[in-house]
Amino acid sequence: MERPKQLIGVIDEPGPARDALAETIARDGLSVVAVTDSESLPPGVALAVAHVRAVPAADWPALCESLPTLVVSDSRDAPDLLSAVDAGLVNYIVEPRRHGQLLRRMIHKTIRLRALEEDRRRDRRRLEELNETLETHLAMLRLDQQAGGQIQRRLLPSRPQTLGGVTCDYWFAPYLYLSGDFLDFHLLDERHVLFYFADVSGHGASSAFVTVLLKYLANRWQTEWDGRHPESLPARWLSDLNRELLDTGIGKHATLFVGIIDLEQRYLHYSLGAQLPMPLLVVGGKVTPLAGEGMPVGLFPGAEYPTLGCSLPEDFHLWLCSDGVLECLPGDTLDSRLRELEQQIQASTTLADLRANLALDLASGDEALPDDLTILMLSGFGHADS
Repeated sequence: MERPKQLIGVIDEPGPARDALAETIARDGLSVVAVTDSESLPPGVALAVAHVRAVPAADWPALCESLPTLVVSDSRDAPDLLSAVDAGLVNYIVEPRRHGQLLRRMIHKTIRLRALEEDRRRDRRRLEELNETLETHLAMLRLDQQAGGQIQRRLLPSRPQTLGGVTCDYWFAPYLYLSGDFLDFHLLDERHVLFYFADVSGHGASSAFVTVLLKYLANRWQTEWDGRHPESLPARWLSDLNRELLDTGIGKHATLFVGIIDLEQRYLHYSLGAQLPMPLLVVGGKVTPLAGEGMPVGLFPGAEYPTLGCSLPEDFHLWLCSDGVLECLPGDTLDSRLRELEQQIQASTTLADLRANLALDLASGDEALPDDLTILMLSGFGHADS
């Protein structure tokens, strides 16, 4: 399909010189209309070729604003040529009939540049519209995330609180607004305290939804418990949660620690699924990781989880941290960071101590955490007031 010819307007005084200029331009497949002044140009003109003698000096700015314009002159010394240049028209040709091929090339080039400029302006306007829409959507998403973060915090237990001589305190810091970390601490019955500590893969809304599911399932399973065999309850809960997560098909998994403290026997029944770092028990200034290992929850069908336990002395601290703490520790290897964590916990008596030792007060400043980060500390029975 043949492309339509571009219409070029020639502005010059009537006469043989204007006719010759129009003929020179028309040799390259261009349509030409010759007029006396810019106001006489018809619609659809792609470019104006204006002779300096035909345009008053005061009209040059308006002409170049309305159309791409080439200026022609019979002499470099023409005073009106300087007026056109001063107005911003830098594309000019002296003696255009002698340089017809150059004139036609400049016409084509100027038209192409004008088309590119129009495309750029159109793209900029479109981009501004898209950015405005995106900013609106981001603002709505931010409000939704902030509201979700407030709801998620409402699902957490009050802090600090003491139940049966065991005190629970924690620090909860999402990467942004919603967290993949979650925990709970409450009486299972008059004799047993239940607590769990979860770290869902990733962070943000999808991970936070899993923590809501965990809260719902834990409440449901608690009402279904018959009060017997507390030692087997943590492992059974992990197995049930593993199945629930796989059935949802959302592609999320979690590391979990579930513990039940027998207040009469001062004994901890627990099970865990790939908890990292391992819970650290501090007794008499000595730090000991709890024993055991288990598969992540929500990855492997039919995974089995261990039934474990240990005695709790009169005075103890039990620390649990999500893996975000590893990003805040020095060291080139996982082992070196875990050793550093043990040393920092050994030097900490309270949650505030550990936060200060790990320089985590930045959470209230401008610097963001590299990941969701939660720290849980249980103390008892002699540390119930700590």
